[in-house]
Amino acid sequence: MLSNHTQDTDAPPPPDNPHADDGIPKIVPPLPRENRRARELPWRTAFDWLRAGWSDLWRNPLPSLLYGCGLFAVSALIVWALFRFDYGYVLLPALAGFMVIGPLIANGLYEKSRRLETDTATSYLEMIFVKPRSGYQALFMGVLLLCLFLLWMRAAVLIWALFFGIVPFPGTDQIVPMLFVTPTGWAVLFVGSAVGALFAAFSFAISVFAVPMLLTERTDAMSALGISMAMVWNNLPVMLAWGAIVLVLFLLSMLTGFLGLILIFPLLGHATWHAYRAIRGEIAPDGDTERMFIRPA
Repeated sequence: MLSNHTQDTDAPPPPDNPHADDGIPKIVPPLPRENRRARELPWRTAFDWLRAGWSDLWRNPLPSLLYGCGLFAVSALIVWALFRFDYGYVLLPALAGFMVIGPLIANGLYEKSRRLETDTATSYLEMIFVKPRSGYQALFMGVLLLCLFLLWMRAAVLIWALFFGIVPFPGTDQIVPMLFVTPTGWAVLFVGSAVGALFAAFSFAISVFAVPMLLTERTDAMSALGISMAMVWNNLPVMLAWGAIVLVLFLLSMLTGFLGLILIFPLLGHATWHAYRAIRGEIAPDGDTERMFIRPA
């Protein structure tokens, strides 16, 4: 028995043994994991969301149309105030910045679509005074989006100053020829559009699903922002199509002098809810929900 024990001890280690004299630890790649945020949806699915939003709009349409009328009235008042107090030079950045805070304004429309899934009627006041499950985190989200909007406004002013210098705004009757006829104006439009597109794309990615998430789930604002961006990135083809639809309809509403917002904004709000439900999947019950950055102790 002693000889057998000695023979076993002196036996060479197996080839895969990392402790072998001339062996290298074997590197094994991690096993593939299912991507829970990728839904593999074709880009045409964006039109299905639009049709579902149209259906929600005309189920008890009065609250949704009143919501659009309220947004139209506020938008017209803001534009009037800009010209009344000689802030017309921020009109174009303000219109572009509307894309930044748009998802937050549509919170009441998400609530109506959510209730329609359970055949529950929603009044106009219930759409205005929504109570998100995330509580004050929804308010924190609003502050973050507002800061992003103000940052874009400041960037627009700096772009103007870089090309035209520190000069008074020439007025709305002269700004159109300056921007569309002169080479400097073309440069301002190009650079401003590029920078504005970056702001719009970033704000769209972090907020398009974050606001509905804070409405329905008990999570924090930073986690909702991160998860929203991850959901957009992992479903890029359909989300690019959806972003293009939102942009085209928003420009169409601008060409109608904001009157199109009465119908288009409720349509986009309801459709965005269906986009969220299609990509997020089943909403978690009262238990813990997914958090990306902050977890309860």
